[in-house]
Amino acid sequence: MPAFLDEMFKRPKPVIAMIHTGPSPGVLGCCGVQCAVERAVAEARLFAELGVDGLIVENMHDFPCVHERDMGPEVASFMTCIAYSVKRHVGRMPVGVQVLFQANRTAMAVAHASGCDFIRAEGWTHAHVSDKGIAEACAGEVLRYRKAIGADRIPVFADVQKKHASHAWTADLTLSDLAASIQQHRADAIVVTGTTTGHAPDPEDLLEVAAASALPIFIGSGLDADNFTDYVGLADGFIIGSAFKENGEWSAPVCETRVRQLVGAVEYTRGQEVGSA
Repeated sequence: MPAFLDEMFKRPKPVIAMIHTGPSPGVLGCCGVQCAVERAVAEARLFAELGVDGLIVENMHDFPCVHERDMGPEVASFMTCIAYSVKRHVGRMPVGVQVLFQANRTAMAVAHASGCDFIRAEGWTHAHVSDKGIAEACAGEVLRYRKAIGADRIPVFADVQKKHASHAWTADLTLSDLAASIQQHRADAIVVTGTTTGHAPDPEDLLEVAAASALPIFIGSGLDADNFTDYVGLADGFIIGSAFKENGEWSAPVCETRVRQLVGAVEYTRGQEVGSA
């Protein structure tokens, strides 16, 4: 595992759980900031108790999402409040931030202000058409913004061929080309997903990305207790949302039994690796 991941996560093959915040102020279904904070903190504590290695706070319930340029300041304020509260309650556990849609500068500001540890970014290189609108390449502006606010300590985990999107504009590029571009544009890790939330990536895609880039690879969708062992050798870490929820639905409450099952599969795999070392 790369040095910065060793320092951040302590254990190999880290599992990062998604905390999907309640809707932001102004979004249909918002029940208030304090309610959202209490729910996020409760989920964070549960994940920490059950052995998850890290967390990402994401405004997934803001559907239909708007682009960063169309957001009001209330989203950044809301996410900072939640991210700060989560980080304060889990201590040294790494906490990341993702803000939809393609609000990567906002995520950087939130992470910096709340003391969080990394961001997950979409649309890092090569424009594409998502289900929320057009995502333009943003690596240059985000890295310059990171420098300007003094947030150089915060690494970027960048998605390649973002899920829920059409990539017809880059159809003449291979996945290798896209992965190499993400490395060239100074991301710190690459996130590989299936085509939609809850769907695992093709193992061949993971091998292709690994051959094209020296960056650590995180699988960003579709893993569960049943298929984890099939993918564990193909990535450096795992971002998991739906599999931790009741009935495997991303929008459902966290299911303690499902968390225990998946974390158990992870611990078994770690034990196997230690035993064979």
